[in-house]
Amino acid sequence: MKLTTIICAAAFAAGAANAADVVAPSDASFTEYGEIEQSLTGVPGNPEEGMKVAIDKGLGNCVACHKIAQLPDVPFHGEVGPELSWTGEVRSEAELRGILANAKMMFPDTVMPAFYKTSGFIRPGNGYTGKAAEGDIEPILSAQQIEDVVAFLMTLKES
Repeated sequence: MKLTTIICAAAFAAGAANAADVVAPSDASFTEYGEIEQSLTGVPGNPEEGMKVAIDKGLGNCVACHKIAQLPDVPFHGEVGPELSWTGEVRSEAELRGILANAKMMFPDTVMPAFYKTSGFIRPGNGYTGKAAEGDIEPILSAQQIEDVVAFLMTLKES
């Protein structure tokens, strides 16, 4: 019984330590060019999980706007944004992390959503829907999901 309690306490402490390492959306530090140089979690991204986020309509849904040639079985690739099939050759992790977190920091006129932003949104107000959100909102993706998508995008190479 004591050993089980000690193991549970250690696991909880480790989880709390990992949670403490997560950079909150409001604390993400962008360079003057819109990159985020430091990991948001301190944990390497998982490319397989990142691919799932990229194709999940309820999460990243990258394929709604971008073509990714490496995902031929995923239907209806978009043409709104640039093709991502060679992104791992032309972008750094810091650039991709910044674009995913808040693309407007790098490309002010983009229509790409900010996936790791919680405040500063322009809202139409209650006059249109009666349901305008008040205050900060939850980010579309978690810090680890951002890191996972970055890891996936870094695998996309033409060769």
